[in-house]
Amino acid sequence: MQGRSVSLVPGIRSSKWNRKAVILLYWSGGSSVENGRPPDPADWAVIDVVNYFRTAGFEEQASAFQEQEIDGKSLLLMTRNDVLTGLSLKLGPALKIYEYHVKPLQTQHLKNNSL
Repeated sequence: MQGRSVSLVPGIRSSKWNRKAVILLYWSGGSSVENGRPPDPADWAVIDVVNYFRTAGFEEQASAFQEQEIDGKSLLLMTRNDVLTGLSLKLGPALKIYEYHVKPLQTQHLKNNSL
C-alpha cells in the first residue's frame, strides 16, 4: 500500500527509517556516536539490546532478551526461527521484531563490516 507507514516509535511514521530512528533515539541518551553512526550492535551488552527494544516500543518483549542473555553478537546471529520460537514471544510482536529490527540490524552490520 502506497503511503502507508508503520510507526514503532511515537511521532516517527516512516517504516523505512524506523530502525535508524530508534537506534539514534536510543544512543542519543549519552553514548558516543562514531563517524556519524551509532555503535555497532556487535558491541552491545545484554542491557543495550534490552534498552534498544524498549526504545523501539517493545517493552514487554524486551525482557525476553534479558532472560535469554541476548547481547549484540547473539542478536546478530539470530534467525527468524530463533525470534519466533526461541524467545516465547507472541507471533505479532516477534514478526515485527525480526523483520523491522533484527534483520535490518544484521544487514547493516554486514554492510558496514564487509571487505
